[in-house]
Amino acid sequence: MALAPRLELRQGQSLVMTPQLQQAIKLLQLSNLELAEYVEQELERNPLLEASTGEPAAAAPERDGHEGEREQVLTSETSLSLSEDGPMPGRDGDLDTDYDNVYADESHSDAQNDAAATAPGPQGSDWQSVKGGGGGTSDGDFSFEATLTREPTLAEHLTEQMNTALKTAGDRLIGAYLIDQVNEAGYMTADIAEVADRLGTDVEDVEAVLQVMQTFEPTGICARNLKECLALQLAERDRLDPTMQVFLDHLELFAKRDFEQLMKLTGADREDIASMVDDIRLCDPKPGHAFGAEPVVPVVPDVFIRPRADGSWMVEINSETLPRVLVNQQYYAEVTKLSGDPNAKAYISECLNNANWLVKSLDQRARTILKVASEIVRQQDSFLVHGIQHLKPLNLKTIAEAISMHESTVSRVTANKYIATPRGIFEMKYFFTSSIASSSGGAAHSAESVRHRIKELIDVERADAVLSDDNIVDILKGQGVDIARRTVAKYREALNIPSSVQRRREKKAYA
Repeated sequence: MALAPRLELRQGQSLVMTPQLQQAIKLLQLSNLELAEYVEQELERNPLLEASTGEPAAAAPERDGHEGEREQVLTSETSLSLSEDGPMPGRDGDLDTDYDNVYADESHSDAQNDAAATAPGPQGSDWQSVKGGGGGTSDGDFSFEATLTREPTLAEHLTEQMNTALKTAGDRLIGAYLIDQVNEAGYMTADIAEVADRLGTDVEDVEAVLQVMQTFEPTGICARNLKECLALQLAERDRLDPTMQVFLDHLELFAKRDFEQLMKLTGADREDIASMVDDIRLCDPKPGHAFGAEPVVPVVPDVFIRPRADGSWMVEINSETLPRVLVNQQYYAEVTKLSGDPNAKAYISECLNNANWLVKSLDQRARTILKVASEIVRQQDSFLVHGIQHLKPLNLKTIAEAISMHESTVSRVTANKYIATPRGIFEMKYFFTSSIASSSGGAAHSAESVRHRIKELIDVERADAVLSDDNIVDILKGQGVDIARRTVAKYREALNIPSSVQRRREKKAYA
């Protein structure tokens, strides 16, 4: 069979994501903290990008007229009416502001003090640095000393006490090894025999060092289990009597709320059992968590929802979470004019394109968040007015169809975003819940509102009328909620509510 050349035409279709599109998708799902970090990296990488900081009112006329339009707060009435394909405000503004040193005859510290004294309101002074003793400046900078302070870790706290309590070098060696075996909760995870074998010493020596370390602060540290941790704390308060020791030996009964069996084992009456339970609840089961924990970062909402006088809702973007970046067109013009190197011109042109695209992506991100938030508010108006019992079932598809976007876009927008409402700060995904059918054929119920109803029913139950899961099902069906018993049990466990048997035992113990 002879071989001959043949010409074939094939048509195919593929999706190619440009780097710019990938950047826009990435920015959409970032939280405000992650976005700020990303913009900082771009500011360092791109010489044409500059951060837009607040300027005095006297310098305002020198800025381009579009800047005020760009920096205004986006609201549902303004931003949603703008064309998404329109020009980006403030893109053509230059950065020719002259930053002269107006304090040429003064020292730097004197200039800072004068600026802080003359600035109006709390914005003119750095109260945080004053309280911390750091000597911050009036332009929002904080002192370098403030960055050097941190909470000591658990290992550092124990090491400091060990160097004082243990006298010999051998004991300190054992103590340092044991400190490395303490987990974040403060428990000793290593086996004493294995430690002694590894260090080439006697078990008695390791036990002696461990006993000394168990006297360190916080009380209960270096315990090998929960029983030992509670015993150390109770002993310090002089509450570790033989009856309490028997109670600690049967903590599993306490977890099951089997107080009747505990009374038989300890020989104590109901009042004594209740007193011992109160003493145990005063103990810290994880004493190590008080050290070395990451500082709690407060939630900063991305969107504010405020009521209007006419009963509607005003939706606006939190301007504090919007990074303000400017493209230095003047610097671009100077470089392209003076530089004769084609490589330099190509590089600066690429930087300009990247900078313009970043500004456009940030603006598009704000618009998209606002669109999604406005539609969520429209869908969940009853929740904002009446509370969680009126939370409607909602999914991504409903929002996507209402604003003519893809479900994946809505999913990225609602990730790591928060809304501040008159009823508190909620994650955007909080408003998306599954539906539970109505037993009367009416509108479906939100799963979150049903969980709230279950919690309310259990909170008001009496000791002589503890509700079982079947009882809760009957009550909810009477309220128009068609729900199965296993679903009630699942919601109850998600709320960390014990079963009816355990709740009945606990209520009888405190009756």
